[in-house]
Amino acid sequence: MYEPIRTKSVHSMAEPKPDFPHRSREEELDIRLAGHLTALLTVTDELRTLTPDPALDDAAQRLAEQATRLRDGHAPLRAAPTAAATDPAHIAALHQRAHTLAGWALVVATSRDDTAATTLAAERMRSHATALGLAA
Repeated sequence: MYEPIRTKSVHSMAEPKPDFPHRSREEELDIRLAGHLTALLTVTDELRTLTPDPALDDAAQRLAEQATRLRDGHAPLRAAPTAAATDPAHIAALHQRAHTLAGWALVVATSRDDTAATTLAAERMRSHATALGLAA
């Protein structure tokens, strides 16, 4: 009727120390935040090409500094922006994308308690909201 299990449990056969590294929550948040800031930097660089502005230059520099800090001193790769047509709809779409990325960065930076990144992300959100006519 009842036959005992003769093989070892899969759980008991598992190695006490896995053969792959695990990251802490803080490390995962650092990686995610650096990714959002790098993506925001890419969109900012594209906007700098299409609509030159010293404020965008400053924002790009600050974004690169924060991404470098979060990546243990490794600077983010920066794509060379293409000189596309200055179609207002394309520029508005870039501002919308940048606003979304800044929002994602703000959420992660806030959960990480990173004051510098939180401030920068909030400033970028406000700036892109103003460019889109969303700010009051």
